[in-house]
Amino acid sequence: MPFQIEHLLFIALVSLIACCTIMFLVWLWAKKIKNAGVVDVFWALNFPVITLITYFLSEGFETRKILICSIFLLAELRLGLHLWQRVIGHLEEEEGRYQQLRKEWGDKVERNFFFFFQFQAISNVLLTIPIFIITANPSTKISILEYVGLAIWAIAFIGEMVADQQLAAFKKEPKNKGKVCDTGLWYYSRHPNYFFEWLTWMAYFIFALASPWGILAIISPSIILYLLTRVTGVPNNEEQNLRSKPEAYKKYQQTTSSFFLWGKKDG
Repeated sequence: MPFQIEHLLFIALVSLIACCTIMFLVWLWAKKIKNAGVVDVFWALNFPVITLITYFLSEGFETRKILICSIFLLAELRLGLHLWQRVIGHLEEEEGRYQQLRKEWGDKVERNFFFFFQFQAISNVLLTIPIFIITANPSTKISILEYVGLAIWAIAFIGEMVADQQLAAFKKEPKNKGKVCDTGLWYYSRHPNYFFEWLTWMAYFIFALASPWGILAIISPSIILYLLTRVTGVPNNEEQNLRSKPEAYKKYQQTTSSFFLWGKKDG
């Protein structure tokens, strides 16, 4: 069966409708409980929804479909469950970055959050472009690029999981209140979890290069890199940390890479 771009666009449209509907319902819930942080959880959980839609509607080689959908599902379910534990367990307390947005947006806050939630749904679909492309590939041969993509994905998956666990363990210790986590992977980067999240999407891009139109998959790691380093990831996290522990975090900023895992710099 030949690669059909029209069918790929149909799958993307179905996925967009599903994600926008989910985010509308989540927005209604967030409005009721006054906690916009739930958007993070469902942003991650939208990906498994897209994965299932893509798997059942795509017409590519079955083994490849099972392979890419399985690792994509595993990565996003892990992230979704991690965020679920962090956010849903503290619904009565909205995260600082969303509290700040409420202050900045004033009486337009609910309208702006509506569009913010819908933008998250759109980003879900744009980021899944590699999966759409890969699952449409009719070739019955798994190429070396796809194996390389799998290897990078495994490194990224383990790295992000370890970084999240190290930060959670650090925060559980009462003696660490007001301190900055700078041990383990956090010694080499102020945001190793974000770095490995980006590396995961790079793995999907490399995997997609073996498929027709695969170069289009570059949009996913590019968007993720921009969002994490310029919009919702690093900037918001840094602002919150500077508000909560200004002196300690400023020193951390002076000696530690913001994103990539590098050695220490002179403070």
